[in-house]
Amino acid sequence: MARTQLSMWKTLFTQHPSHEPTLQGRLRTMIVKAILDGVITPGTILPSSRELSNLLQVSRNTVSLVYQQLSDQQYLEAKPRSGYVVQAMATLLPSSHQDGLRNSQAVAWNARFHKRISELPNISKPANWQDYPFPFIYGQFDVSMFPAREWRECAIQALRASAVRDWASDRIDQDDTQLIAQIQQRVLPTRGIWVSKDEILVTAGAQQANYILSEILFDSHTVLGLEEPGYPDVRNIYSSHGAVIQPIKVDANGLRLSAQLALCDYVYVTPSHQCPTAVTLPEDQRLRLIEAAKEQDFIIIEDDYDSDLNFDSQPARALKSLDEHGRVIYVGSLSKTIAPGLRAGYMVADPALIREARAVRRLMMRHPPMNNERTLALFLSLGHYDMLLRRLTKAYNQRIQKLSAAIRRELPQWTFSEPKGGAALWVQGPVNCSMTYLAKKALDSGVIIEPGNIFFDKPNGKFAARHARLGVASIHESRIDEGIRVLAQVVRQASRDGETA
Repeated sequence: MARTQLSMWKTLFTQHPSHEPTLQGRLRTMIVKAILDGVITPGTILPSSRELSNLLQVSRNTVSLVYQQLSDQQYLEAKPRSGYVVQAMATLLPSSHQDGLRNSQAVAWNARFHKRISELPNISKPANWQDYPFPFIYGQFDVSMFPAREWRECAIQALRASAVRDWASDRIDQDDTQLIAQIQQRVLPTRGIWVSKDEILVTAGAQQANYILSEILFDSHTVLGLEEPGYPDVRNIYSSHGAVIQPIKVDANGLRLSAQLALCDYVYVTPSHQCPTAVTLPEDQRLRLIEAAKEQDFIIIEDDYDSDLNFDSQPARALKSLDEHGRVIYVGSLSKTIAPGLRAGYMVADPALIREARAVRRLMMRHPPMNNERTLALFLSLGHYDMLLRRLTKAYNQRIQKLSAAIRRELPQWTFSEPKGGAALWVQGPVNCSMTYLAKKALDSGVIIEPGNIFFDKPNGKFAARHARLGVASIHESRIDEGIRVLAQVVRQASRDGETA
């Protein structure tokens, strides 16, 4: 057996400590745990008893006894001229073996957690959503719309020897200069934003930008004004850093300019297509919000996550483009339009804040993968992004219109306002309607919708329960009518069962 493979076994033996009093027990525990954890996969040939005994400095008899015991328990199989091999069914053996191992090595992790982030309420979607015929979900994409040929072209260019020499080294905390230039010269000007390069930081999606801001600016004394309803992950990010969340109501024009703003140190807003209602904040209200930030001394965090998906010929200007007082931190995303898995975002702010944000990002991940940054820079520079936006905007506009017509026809008791852009429709059901219940029943019929209660500060209320978000980015236009017909049948059956009005 190769030296590198043998060294792996020594590492496994030292990294899987056991309370077993004997070497034989420790060795058995190490092998079984490695099998159950998937470190050693079915079909793997184990070292010979002589090799393993020499490596671990234990007697050969000890190794032979462990191999025989594990063979009797069907973890291993003895094969002529091959030695002992991991059984194909080893990972499916009775749980008593697994429980015994886990209990013998148990660490009271729950007592060590300072935070329980996993228990925070969040948006839930089936992992296998592509297997469902009617996925009305947001935040995913239609694979038929992805510009695979153009992306492949850029990826190949990024792999040329001259390009690899440029991006393959560790940049410490810097970004690809070509991508920064493209964001500065092509992306931001479409939103009316003109900034220097030292005011831009690339992030692994808009979500990382918000996390970095929470690290720098927030503690237990900081008050964040958050749209109500609003993005649950942002609520979770900032509250997990101690922030006090101040819900601020959203109406048909977006964030209300209420007296609650004066209570806030920061106000998070999604003005282009509010999350989740998709309403657009009018320009006069944008100007008033910026003026309020100056007068009441708060900072605006503008998350413009899918502003490029705009159905109007003249989109509203970004808050950042109207800001004359330096009170707007701008967060943008490119992964919402190209592909969610790309995780490409950026932050625009004062150079002093960007320096701190860059230092925090370095501690988290140094910098996003440079091959992705260079490929994305090429994708922008060659005009592929502009072409993709035109295709997506046209397709999403048509899908939203088709979805709106289908809901009016099949579910007239549901109300909504057609958005001016984006990729989702926010709907409200009648009194006593439970979208959570409907979403569970709809799954059985192949329809995925997102219950809207998760977007509210108090998700268990009856008003929150009446709402849902239906996305169009993941479903082809030809499937929308049938999907809503099926959903309407689920609603009617639920009503007959007395489960929802």
